[in-house]
Amino acid sequence: MRLKRLGKTNLLVSEIGFGAWAISGRGYGPTDDKESMSALHRALELGVNFIDTADIYGDGHSEELIGRVLKERNDKETFIATKFGWDFYRDGGIRSNLKWNYISFALEKSLKRLKRGWIDIYQIHNSKPDDIERDNVYETLDELKRQGKIRFYGLSAYFIEDGISAIKTGKPDTVQVIYNILEEEAEEKLFPLAIKNDIGIIAREPLAGGLLTGKYNENSKFPKTDHRRGWDKKFLEEGAGKVSKLEFLKKERQSLIQSALKFSLSHKAVSVVIPGAKTVKQVEENISASKAELSPHELERIRDLYNSNFLP
Repeated sequence: MRLKRLGKTNLLVSEIGFGAWAISGRGYGPTDDKESMSALHRALELGVNFIDTADIYGDGHSEELIGRVLKERNDKETFIATKFGWDFYRDGGIRSNLKWNYISFALEKSLKRLKRGWIDIYQIHNSKPDDIERDNVYETLDELKRQGKIRFYGLSAYFIEDGISAIKTGKPDTVQVIYNILEEEAEEKLFPLAIKNDIGIIAREPLAGGLLTGKYNENSKFPKTDHRRGWDKKFLEEGAGKVSKLEFLKKERQSLIQSALKFSLSHKAVSVVIPGAKTVKQVEENISASKAELSPHELERIRDLYNSNFLP
């Protein structure tokens, strides 16, 4: 497994990490905890040293499973990136909460579940720049750094513009952003700024929520505990149509999944991609992408397709 420097943190992280939303039991359908833990064990055996999760994934269940696996392995070296900002602890539904006292409370809960004394990368979870500024979140995180509760902090941005705003503050060490064959916007707008400021980039959704597995079409159905249940038929049809144009990325010993992950890793701004996995088989296919290859011609063809909106 190739190690890459995660920006100004100087952490050397495996270029393929483990995205742990899927093992929470919510978000990507039902799971089996035994299989989820086997998947985590296998990832670590194969050289993964970076796990990304969030406190809200399964109301802490993802963090609990990670903590159990790391304890079983007596592993204190794997880097853990988790997220905060959505208060699920109170009755009445989930709400944004970036107040100092809540962040401190949420951090202690995450530390307990992860069985760790500190968090390597503590990430603001899909919050807007105005809310971050209003609640002085960076000041809170700087204080938690001084206390030794977190080593570094970053922003997990749903919108490219939010990631750009964060970088311009000069505060975060890392930015997590969507970047894949079907969603390349970060390449033009955010990545040059990240490189200039030595920000570690964590590429999320490298398989576009599963579309780049090639398994789904307009007739696909998802269980109640899968957030993709909200994808309508038109979205699925358009997505499947775009993916059908990527047949040239399937090779004798290289799947579309491996090629898609390699694409996200191909940009020099990206330190680590975090594909989700629920099974050992998925882990092994994801990690084998580290040995995949894409030629300059194939990369150019991918970008041409994106720039034409995958039209003929």
